[in-house]
Amino acid sequence: MSGPLEGLRVVEMAGLGPCPLAGQLLADLGADVVLIDRKSGKVDPANINNRSKRSIALNLKSEAGVHAAKKVIAKADILIEGFRPGVMEKLGLGPKDCYKFNKGLVFGRMTGWGQEGPLSHTAGHDINYLALSGALHAIGKAGEPPTPPLNLVADYAGGTMFLLLGVLSALYERQKSGLGQVIDAAMVDGVPALMGLIHMMVAKGQWSSNREENWLDGGAPFYRTYETSDGKYISVGPLEPQFFAQLVEKSGLPAEDLSSQYDVANWPERHNQYEAIFKSKTRDEWVDIFEGSDACVAPVLDFSEVFDNKHNKARGIFKEVGGVLQAAPAPRFDRTPAGPIGAPCAPGADGEAILNECGLSQDEIAELRANGGLS
Repeated sequence: MSGPLEGLRVVEMAGLGPCPLAGQLLADLGADVVLIDRKSGKVDPANINNRSKRSIALNLKSEAGVHAAKKVIAKADILIEGFRPGVMEKLGLGPKDCYKFNKGLVFGRMTGWGQEGPLSHTAGHDINYLALSGALHAIGKAGEPPTPPLNLVADYAGGTMFLLLGVLSALYERQKSGLGQVIDAAMVDGVPALMGLIHMMVAKGQWSSNREENWLDGGAPFYRTYETSDGKYISVGPLEPQFFAQLVEKSGLPAEDLSSQYDVANWPERHNQYEAIFKSKTRDEWVDIFEGSDACVAPVLDFSEVFDNKHNKARGIFKEVGGVLQAAPAPRFDRTPAGPIGAPCAPGADGEAILNECGLSQDEIAELRANGGLS
């Protein structure tokens, strides 16, 4: 492994969603991420979240498996888990258990509702956490139900990214105290934390609770997508007057629109005008027209097109590994760049090597297997 996190040891409890992505991003940047799986199995080349990790399969319902897990965790700087509150405690692997043998462990806990609160023990998904934040209400077409923005906003922006912020912040603090701590990363906390700009506009009376009446929700004719003559779409977003002027000039929009760009009363009529203009040419014709300009126009690409886009290609944003399209590691570092993308790990494939690193002999590993601890 290479990258800015080389030498960092992370244990990830196998799960779904934002926690595996957090482990992937740490592994991308050089951390040694050891995944504690439930059962051994075959590698899945399409399981991108498991790339560049190692795996050990342990039966955590057995005393021997829990003992082995403690040996692995004892060597870790960070542990991340995405179970409901109390699950790790029932396994005997909660923070209090782990701090008995690893006082410096940073214990990252990823949930939707949080470790405490009336909903903390109930099931939920991205759409539910997003609903409580107010953000979901603001997304979608006017007069229609709110539209879930995939699961990017709560699971991954409000979840994964705040889990990473939390564990790396705690790791920095450990340099002073020598002690680890528990991070309660909840999506219902993370999503509101992302909304400072929106909260500011609400406080100033600059945001309508009605969808498509605001400048960032599709209400502004200069900040939305438009269908083109070939049934494809372009994105248009020149918020600033000087950029809007380039849009007007190059597209043939009415020049008088320049003096009243932010006049909300004109927006509904202009939606219709702009739709007709942008539907007069193909998507790629518009791309050629706006090439090199500051009009803030870009084609809306589907997943089959992103790899061959010239900007994406020039930066190497997407890679194809084992026939699977995926993103390159991000962000980029000039002195300690991330190494090549590693293949996804097969569940349990690295168990013996990991246990050897933790000080277990071959006889002890054989005994662990015989007692049902290795699965």
